[in-house]
Amino acid sequence: MHNKVLVITGTTASGKTAAAVELALRFNGEIISADSMQVYKLMDIGTAKPTVSERKGVPHYMMDIIMPDEIFTLADYLDGAKIAVKDILSRGKLPIIVGGTGLYISSFIKNIDLCETETDTGYREYLRNFTGEELMQMLKKVDPERADKIHHNDVKRLSRALELYRLTGLTAEEQEKKSKEKKSPFEFLSFCLTCQDRDALYDRINFRVDEMIISGLEKEVRSLYEKGYLDTGLTAAQAIGYKEFLPYFRKEKGLEEVIAAIKQESRRYAKRQLTWFRKEPFFEWVYINSLDKKNFENLLNFLVKRVEFFINI
Repeated sequence: MHNKVLVITGTTASGKTAAAVELALRFNGEIISADSMQVYKLMDIGTAKPTVSERKGVPHYMMDIIMPDEIFTLADYLDGAKIAVKDILSRGKLPIIVGGTGLYISSFIKNIDLCETETDTGYREYLRNFTGEELMQMLKKVDPERADKIHHNDVKRLSRALELYRLTGLTAEEQEKKSKEKKSPFEFLSFCLTCQDRDALYDRINFRVDEMIISGLEKEVRSLYEKGYLDTGLTAAQAIGYKEFLPYFRKEKGLEEVIAAIKQESRRYAKRQLTWFRKEPFFEWVYINSLDKKNFENLLNFLVKRVEFFINI
C-alpha cells in the first residue's frame, strides 16, 4: 500500500461505517475512527459505535480509549491517528479513516501541525480565580467565535484559550491559519457520503434514533448520569443523545420530548456536517437515497472500483 489512505466520511446515518467495514474486508484494511464521541468508553449506543458483530473482525482504532470525564483534544487525535496509520501501512494493510467529525478528518488530510505553544504559568494561576462563566465572558471579548465552541463549565479549555490569546495575540482562527501546514506523507482517496434528498436523510436519522431507544439508550445514559459523567461540563457530557436526557432524569420532561429533541439535534448536526464538508476540496461526493440491500450493493460496487484504481496506480 506504500502510503495510501482511504477516507470515508459523511453525514450521520449515511451508512459510512457499514461501507468501510465491507471495504476493509475486501482490501485487507483496518479502520481508524474519526468520531469525537466514539473515543469515550461506556458511550456505545448513543454514539452509534459499531458493535463487535458489525465490525466483522476488522480491527478498529481510536475508539474506546478514554473515560467520559477525561479531556481529549484534536492534537490527541492527530497523534493517535498518525501512529495507527503508520502501523497499519507497515504491515502491508490499507488504513481506512471513517467518521463524521470534520475537524479531525480535515486536519489529518491537511497534515496540520499543532505544535505546542509555550505556556504562561503565572497567567494560568491567575485564571484559576475565576468561575467558568467569568472566563467565558473574558473569552467572548477577545475571541467570540472560540467562546461559542466551548461550554461555560469547561474551565480548562476556556483558560487555555485565554492563555493562547495572551501568548500569541491571535484568535483561534488566526492561530490555525498560522499553524504549520505541510504536505502530508500520505496519499488520500476521500469519499463523502450523504443523501441527495434532505427528507430521506432526516427519515434515516429519525429511524436510527428510534433504533437507539429500542437498543437501550436510556439505560446507557442513566448509568453515565448516576456515575456523574454528565455533570462535568466536558465534551462527552455535551454529546447528542446524552445531554437531552438530563431534563428527563430530573422529571422536567417526558421521554417522548427527549426522543424528539435527540432527533432534532441530530438533524441539525447533519446540517453542520454538510456545511463543513462542502468547504473542503478533497472529497468525492457520493449521493445515496436508500441503503436497502440493492442500493447498498450498488454503493459498494462503485466504491470498490474507485479503491481498486487508487491502490493500483
